[in-house]
This record gives sequence, C-alpha cells and structure tokens, in this order.
Amino acid sequence: MIEAGTERMTPGIRECIRKCFTMEDPRYFEFFFRYLYKPEYFFVDVENQAPVACMCRIPHDVMFNGRILRMSMLSLGCTLPEYRNEGRIGRLIETVLDACEHSELITLVPGEYSEAYRPYGFEPIYYRSDYTITRDSSRRITSIGCAYEPNPLDMLKVYSVFIRRFNGFYARDLDYFVNLKREIGARGGKIVAYFNEKDQIQGYATILVGGKEATVEECIYLDSMALNKLINAALQERSTVHLRVSEAENLSRLFPDCRKETFPAVLAKLNDPSLFSRLFNTEIQTVQEAFAISQHPLYLNERI
Repeated sequence: MIEAGTERMTPGIRECIRKCFTMEDPRYFEFFFRYLYKPEYFFVDVENQAPVACMCRIPHDVMFNGRILRMSMLSLGCTLPEYRNEGRIGRLIETVLDACEHSELITLVPGEYSEAYRPYGFEPIYYRSDYTITRDSSRRITSIGCAYEPNPLDMLKVYSVFIRRFNGFYARDLDYFVNLKREIGARGGKIVAYFNEKDQIQGYATILVGGKEATVEECIYLDSMALNKLINAALQERSTVHLRVSEAENLSRLFPDCRKETFPAVLAKLNDPSLFSRLFNTEIQTVQEAFAISQHPLYLNERI
C-alpha cells in the first residue's frame, strides 16, 4: 500500500535508500537526512508495516518569466532488491504524478532518470556542458584574491547578480547557501571564492575531488577573470578538472583546447497546458513549447 511518509517511517526510508543507492556517496545521504529531509516529502510503498519502496518529491519556488511557479523535483525513487520486478516503482510514479497534476503546472526530474520517466511524459528541457580542463589547456594566473570557505551571504550576493542572465531557476535564499556549504563539506569538497581588489566577491566554485580528477559542480562568476581564477584554484587540487555549466554558457573561446560534452540535466512534465497558456498569454501544448517562451536561458543545477 502506498502511503504518505511519516516520522515513524524514517528509519525504513533511510534503510531503503542505503540499500538501493550503493554507488552514491553515503556522506551525501547523511547530510540529506540531517538538513533537508522531511518525512512528508516521501511517498512510501509499505509491506508488512515496513517501507519496501519510496520516492521523494520536494517542492520549490522557481522563477520563470517574471513569475514564481511552484514546481517539484522528483528523486530517490527506489525499491528494495527483494521486492523488485513487481511493478512497485511504476505504481509509485503514477501516484506521485497524480498528486503533482493536481497541485502544480510543471514537475521536474534529474536527467539521469530519463529512461524511467520519459514514458510518463517527461522531456529534456535543460542541458549542461562538461568541459575537461587540464593545467596545460588553461590560462595560468596567480591565486591572489582567492579564498576558501566564503560567507554564505557573500555567495548569495554574487549569485543574485549572476542569475539575472538566466530564467527558470530556484529562488535561493540564505539558508540555501548555508546548506550548500554543509553539503560540500560533508562530501569532502571545498568552496573557493574570488574577491576583487575592493574585496568584493566576484564568484565562487564548488569543488569535489574523486581519484585523480576534480569536478566543479557549480561555478558562479561575474567575468572571465573570476572564472579563470576559480578554475586555476580547482586545478591546484587536481591536474584535471571537469567544469559543469549550463549549455548556454559557451566557454569554448576561453577553453578552445578542452573536450566538451553536453548532456540532459533536467527533464520536465507539463501538467496543464491550458492553464499554462492562459497564465503566460500564449498557446502551447508540449513542455518543450512551454520552455521555449523563456525570455532567458535556463539555469537548473539542482538534482533534488
């Protein structure tokens, strides 16, 4: 039986995720359950009074063409190994989507779930690019102005300026950046910021290290100097860095010798084309048509 999550179910939900996401960093889930988790975010398939499958639906306020839209990001859908191949995850998806269709215009899922969700009407709407940068292929500059562990308020300030170029982004607040610092720290990463000669923050980068390479999962910058400073800081951690940015940020001129791969980062489902059309004074039928009216490039880096 599928039920809404309750505090009583929390140990079972944690165990379900622990057993199903064995390839994910367990430190991330420790952070998630400590700082982000709420039992009401979950839909749970219960068998013998214990969770055997679950799915997370977290609501967010998203800025789109000057309006705030409530959207949900679906994630962490999983079934315990001994209960798989019984159609449980499909029933969970249908139940969650029914709830979404009655409460929001658009529902989101991370790109890595593309195969599971496309049959339910989800389509890619946001792409990211991964630039593979080495010390030999980047412009070498000094680290003057760079500092680790920036203040969350400084991060919010520079993000607020950077994001003006974009559309379709989470409405972040100070608590978001407090939690972002907690998450990166929990995963063994670092956050580096660049300040100009007036001691004003010009950008920051989140750096995660794995093996011989580092990944800049988010890079916020106000100009090319800030970007180069941040990438050079990441290259001090490892000699190869994967820089992940939105597809709209074409950095090929800055990094002409770097390999670039583009991938779908977020899929979306349009729940009510008629209502969306009335709200934005347009005529659309598909989710791609809905996002095509965007006045600026999209920016949806979050996975949860």
